[in-house]
Amino acid sequence: MSRIGRLPVVLDKGVKATLERQTVRLEGPKGKLEYEMPDGFAVEITDSKMMVKRPDDQQQTRALHGLVRKLIANMAQGVSKGFTRGLEINGVGYRAEVKGNLISFSLGYSHPVVYQLPPGVTAKVERSVTITLEGADRQLLGTVAAQIRALRPPEPYKGKGIKYAEEVIRRKAGKAAAGSSAG
Repeated sequence: MSRIGRLPVVLDKGVKATLERQTVRLEGPKGKLEYEMPDGFAVEITDSKMMVKRPDDQQQTRALHGLVRKLIANMAQGVSKGFTRGLEINGVGYRAEVKGNLISFSLGYSHPVVYQLPPGVTAKVERSVTITLEGADRQLLGTVAAQIRALRPPEPYKGKGIKYAEEVIRRKAGKAAAGSSAG
């Protein structure tokens, strides 16, 4: 039996869970999220706990059991505390600026790059090089962070570009003896 799937999902105070057929809806101080469960899976909602039950012991449903429980647990954490993701901009003249739900980047291109944030995700920029994304939906937050990073991925020679805050860029040496070979 799935070890993760057997664990209860603990709901914080202020989080309201409802179940309608195969749809789990969670509502909390940070927002509302819903998830459509695969066929056969059931959720038992008690006071402040949710238990995910699987229909049978087939390999496919055993594999999905832990996934379904973790997705619901991520929703519960998202609507109560929220998720954050940090990005850093490295490079001379590279910077970002937030205007409402738009982030304007100066990334060494001939034009500024403007990124439209989807609903449910907010951004803060500190010192014009550190971006903090916040949101209740963990999957959407990760997608937005990956799209922003793809605007100018970090390069291995000087480390210029947008990287995740916890990411370590492996640097390359480059051309150490450029033009010194007799030839």
